Amino acid sequence: MTAGLLLAAGAGRRYGRPKALVELDGEPLVRRGVRLLADGGCGPVHVVLGAGADEVPDLPGAVSVRHDRWPDGLGSSLLRGLASLPVDVPAAVVVLVDQPLLSPVAVRRVRTAYAGGAAVAVATYAGRRGHPILLGRQTWPLLSGYAVGDRGARDLVRDRPDLVVEVPCDDVGSPLDVDTPADLLRLRLEPRHRRSAVNGGRATGAVPDSSPRDR
Repeated sequence: MTAGLLLAAGAGRRYGRPKALVELDGEPLVRRGVRLLADGGCGPVHVVLGAGADEVPDLPGAVSVRHDRWPDGLGSSLLRGLASLPVDVPAAVVVLVDQPLLSPVAVRRVRTAYAGGAAVAVATYAGRRGHPILLGRQTWPLLSGYAVGDRGARDLVRDRPDLVVEVPCDDVGSPLDVDTPADLLRLRLEPRHRRSAVNGGRATGAVPDSSPRDR
């Protein structure tokens, strides 16, 4: 059993509203993220909510995790989400709500790497590490010294290459995210988005990059 963890707590200051509530093809990004993880074979799926949590629609098939300390940054949301998972969950696939073209194929690939023995499996695009990232439970205690402010697992991945397996996802990925309304417009024009929309968003698009941004 590999859990899915969607980080969706940020205020989206640059966007002007929480990005969990932003819609693409008539679907809130938060629901799109839940579907991504479920279609990638993850379960249970937990969603960390903060800013705008009371406005988030129902999330069938997911567990909503309220995080009142969301202003502390992405790192605190990651730690809150991992702590919410059942004790028998051995690993979690982590994705961000503002990367709506991530592919279930990439989720399955990092899960396969974990099944092959990886403690951390991270998707790469054109050689750059991004999302989804799978974190085996044995690595979670290590995150307390890394997941601070807007830093998630990136510095742990950098400092502990012995734990990490990189999983190329160039063929299912496009490193686009949504920080502003202009980003969303550009994303809608992305050919991968058009293919993803035709296929129900299930097989072709993808996005990564764990750099800190306005969540």
